[in-house]
Amino acid sequence: MRKTPGTILVVEDDEDIADSLEMILGGEGYELTLCHDGAEGRKRAEAGDFDLVLTDFRLPGMGGLDLLGALREDNPLRPVILMTAHGNTDLAIEATKRGAFDYLLKPFAIEELLDTVAKGVRAGRSMGRRVRLGESTEAGNPSLLGNSRAMQRVYKEIGRIAATDATVLVLGETGSGKELVARAIYQHSARNEAPFVAVNCGAIPENLLESELFGHVRGAFTGATVDRVGRFEQARGGTLFLDEIGDLPLAVQVKLLRVLQERVIQPLGSNREVPVDVRIIAATHRPLAQHIEEGRFREDLYFRINSAIVQLPALRDRVEDLGTLVRHFQGEATRDFGNGCPAFSPAVMKRLERHDWPGNVRELRNIVRQLVLRSRGFEVSAELADAVIREIDLPGAAAGRRGDFDAVITAPILEALELARSEEKSDVYRDLVGRLERRMIESALDLSDHHFGKVCDWLGISRVTLRKKMAEFELGKRTRSRS
Repeated sequence: MRKTPGTILVVEDDEDIADSLEMILGGEGYELTLCHDGAEGRKRAEAGDFDLVLTDFRLPGMGGLDLLGALREDNPLRPVILMTAHGNTDLAIEATKRGAFDYLLKPFAIEELLDTVAKGVRAGRSMGRRVRLGESTEAGNPSLLGNSRAMQRVYKEIGRIAATDATVLVLGETGSGKELVARAIYQHSARNEAPFVAVNCGAIPENLLESELFGHVRGAFTGATVDRVGRFEQARGGTLFLDEIGDLPLAVQVKLLRVLQERVIQPLGSNREVPVDVRIIAATHRPLAQHIEEGRFREDLYFRINSAIVQLPALRDRVEDLGTLVRHFQGEATRDFGNGCPAFSPAVMKRLERHDWPGNVRELRNIVRQLVLRSRGFEVSAELADAVIREIDLPGAAAGRRGDFDAVITAPILEALELARSEEKSDVYRDLVGRLERRMIESALDLSDHHFGKVCDWLGISRVTLRKKMAEFELGKRTRSRS
C-alpha cells in the first residue's frame, strides 16, 4: 500500500472552509481529521499522530494563538500553521515567536495552501523521526546507512559537532545524504526541541530567495500583499539547513554574512532589524574553493560557515555498504508498494559494485524501487523462492548499457549528417529518424535477448508499436519472444 502524503489535524469552526480544506487537501491524498474548537483540537492532537496541525486564528473557547502555545508545549517538534482573515505584522511576529511554522491569510490561493502544507508536512516528518546511524531495520525511520570505515568517521564527526553550537558545512556529492547528516546533527543537539527548517537555495528563483530567507513586508515588491515571515524567523531557537549554499547569489551571500556576524535580519521593505537565534548548517556539492577563485562565492562567507566540516563519502568509495543499502531499500519499497521482491543475484551485486554511482545513494534507492515495482507479480513467498533479479533486469546505466546506446545513437547521426553535407540531401531528417529508430530497436532487441517486455520498458513503447516497427524494419527474425 502506498504511503499517504501526510496526516493533518484541521481545527476550523467555519464548516464551509472546513469542507473546502477537506476537498482540496483530501483530493491531494492527505488524511484529514476535522474538529471545530481549540479544546477539542488539543485533545485530538494529544491522542493522534499527526504530521501537521492546521488551525484557525479565531476559534470558540481557546483561540488559535493559545492553541498554538498548548500544542507546542505538548509536542514542540510538530509544525503548526495558523489561518487567519486578519493578517497583520503583529500577528505574524507573535505567531512566529510562539513557534508557528507559517501562517495563511484567508481567502488563500489553492497553490499557496498546497505549497505551505507540503512544506509543513515535510518538516513534521523530518523532525518527528530520528535519523538512525548505521544499519537499521526499523520501518519508517530515515537512516544514514553503512558500517564502512568511511561512514564510521562520519558518525564520529556528527557526535563531535552536535554537542556544540558551531556553524557546520556538509560536503558531498549529489545524492550522498547531506540533509540526513544535517538532521542527525540537529537531533543530537541541544536545539532538538526547536524547529528544523530546510531551504534548498538552488531550487528557489533568485528574485524570491531573499524574501524566502528573510521575509518581507506588505508592498516590498509587486505581489507582496501581506507581511511574510522568512525561514530564519521560522527556525527561531532551532536549526536552519541551507542546502546547496554554493548556488546562493552573491547579493544574498552578502546578507547571509551579515546575519552570521550580527545575528539580526532585516525583512525586505522593512527598516526594522529582527534578532535571530538560529544555528546554521549549510551543505553543497559544489567545489567552493574553485567558486571563490572564480568570484562566485565569497571567501569571507566560506570562512564563516566552515567552523566544522563533515565530508560525506561517495557511494563508489564505500561499496562494502551496498548490501546493507540494498536490503534497506528493498524493505522500504516492499512496504510502500505492497508486493514481494526477488533476491538480487550475485552477478547483479557485482555489477552494482562496478557501477560508478554518479547519483550516489539516491540513485541506488531509485534503482531498487524500480526493480521492486516491476516485480508486482511476485506476491507469494513460494514464487520468490527460486526467483532472482538478473543483470538484464537492471536499468540501463547500472547494467552498463549507457555507453552502448550512446554509440548506437551517435553513429547514424554522424553518417546521416555527413551524407547530407556531401550530397546536399533534402530529406536528411526523415532518413536520420528512420536510421535511429531501426538501430535503437535492433540494439534493444539484441541487448535484451529479444525480451519484448524489457524492450518496451526501456523505450517506453507498447508491444503493438514494437511489433509494427519490427515488421517495418524487417527485424522479426525470431519466431518466439520472451515476455
